Amino acid sequence: MDKDKEETKEETKEEQEEGEDDEEIVLVKNFENPINKVKYNHYMVYGTEFIVEEKYIVKEPAGSGAYGTVVIADDNSKDIQVAIKKIERAFEHKLFTKRTLRELKILRLLNHENVVKLITIQKPDDAKKFEEIYAVMEVMETDLGSIIKSSQDLSIQHIQFFLYQVLRGMKYVHSAGILHRDLKPRNLLVNSNCDLKICDFGLARADIPELYEAGAMTDYISTRWYRAPELLLGSEDYNESVDMWSIGCIFAEMLLRKPLLPGQDSENQLELIVGLMGLPDKKFIANYSGGRLSEVFKSMSLEGKDKGEFSNVFKGVEEREALSLLKKMLRYDPKKRCTIEKALKHPFLADLHYAPDEPTANPVSPFDFDFEKYDLSIEEQKELIYEEILLYHSSKAQKKYIANRNKYPEGILHLKYGS
Repeated sequence: MDKDKEETKEETKEEQEEGEDDEEIVLVKNFENPINKVKYNHYMVYGTEFIVEEKYIVKEPAGSGAYGTVVIADDNSKDIQVAIKKIERAFEHKLFTKRTLRELKILRLLNHENVVKLITIQKPDDAKKFEEIYAVMEVMETDLGSIIKSSQDLSIQHIQFFLYQVLRGMKYVHSAGILHRDLKPRNLLVNSNCDLKICDFGLARADIPELYEAGAMTDYISTRWYRAPELLLGSEDYNESVDMWSIGCIFAEMLLRKPLLPGQDSENQLELIVGLMGLPDKKFIANYSGGRLSEVFKSMSLEGKDKGEFSNVFKGVEEREALSLLKKMLRYDPKKRCTIEKALKHPFLADLHYAPDEPTANPVSPFDFDFEKYDLSIEEQKELIYEEILLYHSSKAQKKYIANRNKYPEGILHLKYGS
């Protein structure tokens, strides 16, 4: 299936399923597993089975999408509310399984105020036969996309605070060696205090070049509207600047209260970018000559669209410093695009920026992402997911993990799947 058609299909499905929030949650039964004596509550949510440990009392649905259903629940063992995501298609295809494994690892390794916290993963009763994954996360009330679409006030102070938190969180994520690759308003969770947390790392990657063959970083990168021009043009050599482009698009969407570049397909997406920014310089165009979309530049040059409509599009925005920062984020050349560090120091964020409170992380270990080097079957990846789950439940598993990590590159994956 064409990538654009597949993407549109998934987006449409998400929109349709988002509208199902009014369906009733039904507690079907309580039961006990006769083997391990664990007690469960069996619910129906959106007409889908939701089987969680007895300590979780499901209160309300929080949405559903192409890959799972999310509910809000009370955790009676800790007297807190949590969000529980049922990942339903994890073992349908090798690519889905790898994305799930990748996201679970990344969320375990990241620990930051502006990144959603994965509290635990429910342990399956059977290590080989489980088909769903229940990830328990901290609860947030809404997402930035819903706020932008709503009629509620979104002042310049709100925008500053949201943007600052995205940048603060992504400074940490990038310092860990992680590219998010799918930043968009829906993947930024917000609560009533305007605290913001980055979520959905299913398309993220550890930026460890030795783990990937040439061209292996291109599988499916970012929702089209937030996709950097170099990705649209087929670049296989990209870095954290692709996330900065996405942040710029989100920033603009907050200022305009509508998507900045809602392209219908990849070609139209590039046309919208040129329409906004004008044509790039000849050097940038030359770097991508011969590509499928490079003809867009030539046709728009013939149409006399050398200059963009940026000033006209943002004529209603009175905050000059906001537009100054936005222009630095939305640059064709990724080398000239504003970095996270420079964005945080920009005058637009002067009242919020405080370097000692903008922590970084240690780079992630190649050991945790060694699986990326192998063409593992679904069952092999499921085994790795189960081992990942055990880290939340077993001190023995934690000690084994640390021992293998310390032996890398002679760790467990090399023993199992290495040549």
